[in-house]
Amino acid sequence: MNTPELETDRLILRKFMEEDMEALFLILKDEEVNRFLPWYPMKDLEETRKFYEERYAAEYARPQAYAYAICLKEDDRPIGYIKVDMEEAHDFGYGLRREFWHRGIVSEAGRAVIEQVKKDGLPYITATHDRNNPRSGNVMKACGMKYCYSYEEQWQPKDFPVVFRMYQLNFDGNDERVYRKYWDWYENHFVETF
Repeated sequence: MNTPELETDRLILRKFMEEDMEALFLILKDEEVNRFLPWYPMKDLEETRKFYEERYAAEYARPQAYAYAICLKEDDRPIGYIKVDMEEAHDFGYGLRREFWHRGIVSEAGRAVIEQVKKDGLPYITATHDRNNPRSGNVMKACGMKYCYSYEEQWQPKDFPVVFRMYQLNFDGNDERVYRKYWDWYENHFVETF
C-alpha cells in the first residue's frame, strides 16, 4: 500500500498535498531545522514546490512509499515530515519545525511509521545523523534503533566533512545484519564508544 495514513495519540501522518506548500515551506526555510540536513533552506514557495515534486510526488507515484507529513490532530496542518526510503538502505529520516521540538513528536511519529513498515515486510531500516546532532540519535534510540558504526563523508552539496553515526533496526529476526555500504564506501570508518 502506498503511504497509508497513520494515526497516533496526538498526530495524523498522511501524504503531503498540493495545498500544504506553505506549511512545507515553513519547515524547509528554517536554517536551524535544516542545519543537519543534506539541502539548503528553501528560499520561496517555488523552491518548495520543486522539492515537493521531487521528494514527495515522485515517491507517491511508486507502488510502495512511506513519505509523511506530520500533522497535529487539532488542525491537520503539517509541522514536520518523516519518511522511510525504498532504496537499499531503507533510510529513515525526519524534520520538525523548531517550535515543536522537545515534545516527543518525532519519536511518536517514528514509532508509528516503523510499525507500518515492519507490518508491510521491510526487513530493516537504517538512519544516520551528524554526530554534532545527538538529539537526532536520541530519536533513533527512542524508536528502537541501535548504533552500528560511524563514518566520515565529504557532505554534498554543502561540501564539508561530516562524521555520521549509522543506526539500524532489523525486523526479520536477523539481529546480526548490519548494513555495511557506508562502512565499505568511506575510508574513514570506525565504531565509537559513547
